[in-house]
Amino acid sequence: MIIILAQCHVEYEGRARSRLDKGDRLILIKKDGTFTIHQELNLDPVNWQAPGCKNKVSLKENQIILQSIKTKPDEEITVYLDTVYCATYYNCVDTKNLEIRGYEKHMVDLAWEKPELIEKGFRPTRREYQTENGFIDLMGTDKDEKLMILEFKSRKAGTNAVKQLKGYVECFMDNKEFVRGIIVAPDITDNALELLKSLQMEFIPLNPPKDLLTKKASTLDSFF
Repeated sequence: MIIILAQCHVEYEGRARSRLDKGDRLILIKKDGTFTIHQELNLDPVNWQAPGCKNKVSLKENQIILQSIKTKPDEEITVYLDTVYCATYYNCVDTKNLEIRGYEKHMVDLAWEKPELIEKGFRPTRREYQTENGFIDLMGTDKDEKLMILEFKSRKAGTNAVKQLKGYVECFMDNKEFVRGIIVAPDITDNALELLKSLQMEFIPLNPPKDLLTKKASTLDSFF
């Protein structure tokens, strides 16, 4: 694993285009090709490439340039390192797998195998679809061939889930009238439902598979 802490600016080109201006970021490059860029705040990376990407480094006019290249579909992240604060490499050994029960992945599995649980006529087409705003849990089409973007939560969905879904839907603004944004969760807070409706998006109740349910602690997101 390669770990770099640097001031950098980032460009992405693929399904869309984006630019992240100069700032201090943490860059992780893993053995399987995973490439992620993290800012000081928030959990998720601001830019990333999934496993299987080709990563390379070059030097141009005394500036180090990192590139992460993906094919099928073609996507590329280019990172221009302005100042490198720290760079290190570890040959990590970790053969253990995390067993997760009752979480969003299993709900997506369930919807994929039994699409009628979402609604009659739903046809799932893509899982973990990457956008500039994050990974969409599940995509598909309804009986009228409208695109459905589904965000899954294994607990009561809050306003953060709605904002996350809104970001995904905005990636398809050119065809907004043909796109449906949907939160899929066991329940949803009143505030989240109000926000969802104001954005003309939908809520579909669905529980995680019963044999996978585990006791989980509540989070602040459950109350807003």
